[in-house]
Amino acid sequence: MGPRIGPVGEEPQMPDKDTKAMKGTDDTPGGKASPDAQDLQPSVFHSIKFFVLCHSLLQLSQLMISGYLKSSISTVEKRFGLSSQTSGLLAAFNEVGNTILIVFVSYFGSRVHRPRLIGCGAILVVLAGLLMTFPHFISEPYRYDRTSSGDMSQDFKASLCLPTTLVPAPAASNSSCSSHTEVKHLTVVGIMFMAQTLLGVGAVPIQPFGISYIDDFAHSNNSPLYLGILFAVTLMGPGLAFGLGSVMLRLYVDIDRMPEGGISLTPKDPRWVGAWWLGFLVSAGAVALAAIPYFFFPKEMPTEKHELRFRRRVLAVASKDEDSPSEQSPGEPPEKQVLGQIAPDLTVIQFIKVFPRVLLRTLRHPIFLLVVLSQVCLSCAVAGMATFLSKFLERQFSITASYANMFIGCLSIPTAIMGIAMGGILVKCLHLSPLRCSALCLLGTLFCLLFKLPLFFMGCPTHQIAGITPQSDSQPGLELFPGCMEPCSCPSDDFNPVCDPSTHVEYLTPCHAGCTNQVAQAALNKSQVFYTNCSCVTGGGPVQAGSCDSTCSHLVLPFILLMSLGGVMASLTHTPSFMLILRGVKKEDKALAVGIQFMLLRVLAWMPSPVIHGSAIDTTCVHWAWSCGRRAVCRYYDNDLLRNRFIGLQFFFSMGSLACFALIWAILRQQDKEERTKVASSGLQQQLLESRPEKKPEESRV
Repeated sequence: MGPRIGPVGEEPQMPDKDTKAMKGTDDTPGGKASPDAQDLQPSVFHSIKFFVLCHSLLQLSQLMISGYLKSSISTVEKRFGLSSQTSGLLAAFNEVGNTILIVFVSYFGSRVHRPRLIGCGAILVVLAGLLMTFPHFISEPYRYDRTSSGDMSQDFKASLCLPTTLVPAPAASNSSCSSHTEVKHLTVVGIMFMAQTLLGVGAVPIQPFGISYIDDFAHSNNSPLYLGILFAVTLMGPGLAFGLGSVMLRLYVDIDRMPEGGISLTPKDPRWVGAWWLGFLVSAGAVALAAIPYFFFPKEMPTEKHELRFRRRVLAVASKDEDSPSEQSPGEPPEKQVLGQIAPDLTVIQFIKVFPRVLLRTLRHPIFLLVVLSQVCLSCAVAGMATFLSKFLERQFSITASYANMFIGCLSIPTAIMGIAMGGILVKCLHLSPLRCSALCLLGTLFCLLFKLPLFFMGCPTHQIAGITPQSDSQPGLELFPGCMEPCSCPSDDFNPVCDPSTHVEYLTPCHAGCTNQVAQAALNKSQVFYTNCSCVTGGGPVQAGSCDSTCSHLVLPFILLMSLGGVMASLTHTPSFMLILRGVKKEDKALAVGIQFMLLRVLAWMPSPVIHGSAIDTTCVHWAWSCGRRAVCRYYDNDLLRNRFIGLQFFFSMGSLACFALIWAILRQQDKEERTKVASSGLQQQLLESRPEKKPEESRV
């Protein structure tokens, strides 16, 4: 087995450590105990209730800044020409730094000044939020047309069908594809990846150290209440992130440097880009304010009043036996006891030696492994949904990014929180055994699948786009380069969609529709633009600026309701599955088992899932924008294929979770049968033993 890990003689020193923690504020310099901790009039920073309030606000702000990118993912793609696979990788990079460092949090434990380290982590989160806004300030103003930034009067004329002699030379567009432009693009993308990594690193100490600090210095009866309040407030963070995204994306991206003549776009225009960067500034400011109190909290604070009285009695008894050898279980070797309190008293080398052994021992437990696999499947579905649901709703139902975020923030996330709360209430009130916990998880996952099944049939068909989507009837002028637009010399990289209201056909630009003139009409305090003299449109036009309206946008609300109900059922399994882990592993491995669980969820679910969903979305693209010879953002998707693949991934991961919970239920049911058989056989043996004593006295006399 090798040398013993950690001296056994360290056990008796634990009461000393507790004594110092308890006597730090209660003992006078002379060594006499003060009458009561309340008489010292401690500051507000010595109150665990104030720490719970501060930590709730900090975790709320930290999750708000972490979730804000997901609310503006499609806008970031449009602004910087990113594919969904790249944006999914960007969202996953939040977990990279977190996963690398989270294991060592269990090693540091209470050795460090936890409040101060939480404050330092919050500062890193603030710096990451500010770094995310940096690409906006180093980039040129957003150009949604082919005109120069100083010639805004040519906004609509740039996309008109003009004679070849009046069209600018194609070298003008190619000149933008210089090496400097490509380097600038890579720099911007690199900065965002760096910011996401830094965001994950800064979040490492916040939750674990905060929870352990509350549990150490709160009254044993109040600790669950404080943690429940903490989790309830924290879960509001993602909802506020999507609500913030809904507000910010209504503002134009260059609101800080608007051109003199203003802009002619509206949020409904497919070229619209909202102020994605402004939400990071607001979230970073909230985190900075919430981080200030942590530099004033002490390393150790007095526990709550009722707990102090109880602990004093315990310490008085412990001080009498201080010189006696440490109490050990006769059947357990010292090495196993060190594994039980794995982090506090080991050096880094000892911790690294012990960790793989406990990891392998924990992973060999069938219930633990199956529960983690089921949670990995559910987390894959949740991670993909959280990252790309907003974009999916935009593309599928032709709604704005602001509107999609409002639906998610107001319906999907609150119902998921309600599902988690319902699961905890059922486990507590019904006193569910592990077998019944697995049955509850099985039913929750099954109903989640049933609610998601109709989503395959709720969506909008793809717009008829001239030259891109196949047409059901052979209308003239719908091929890629029809003869009607030959004299126009339309640029291939331009994007200014127009819609023919009579046929509901969409064209990439007015030039592709053969339009030679544009007219602005005022209606309902808005200026609506029409293009006329369109040679590729039946009757010559007019066509309306912007994409065609969706014919089934009314389905977005039923879609979100069914999705939210499925989320409630999936969230219902959160608490019961945790109880299966806590009741399934050995007592000395519980703390580390939870840490291993979170590590595996990050590595197997939260990191790869956004990339998998983004790659699946990219495969449904039917028209890409190109920039400097590389694929940039997707202009149009095949809506039916997008819906089948996106919902199909959700269905696939939910099926995997259902299969794992079914195996868990079968194993626990078999174990329950074996235990009942043992109890019945032991009962029969006891009855036989009880029936013999009548004969024994006679035999003994003989």
